[in-house]
Amino acid sequence: MGKGGLIALLALGACSTPASDAAAPRAVERAQINQPIGSRPSNPAADLCRAGPLQWLVGKPRTEIPVPVDVVSRRVTCTTCPVTQDYSPHRLNIFFNERTDIVEQVRCG
Repeated sequence: MGKGGLIALLALGACSTPASDAAAPRAVERAQINQPIGSRPSNPAADLCRAGPLQWLVGKPRTEIPVPVDVVSRRVTCTTCPVTQDYSPHRLNIFFNERTDIVEQVRCG
């Protein structure tokens, strides 16, 4: 990098404002959205598919799974059924036991 480029870079850095605490989670989400399809998120704690609020389903019959508003980003399948192996941090997966019809897992992927 030439001297002029370095000066421009330093000038841009001096003009930036520090990120607030409220903006930090959005920055993490933006970074994960830009990840290639099929890759794992860098912050698995981010609940981009909103699996957290549906953890109450674990141990319940699959008939208690609420009908989704957005069926494109939700997959309901048995734990032994074949599924695609691509990873999407925005897709909600609900896995139930095929023999008992009891929900065993609710997670992103």
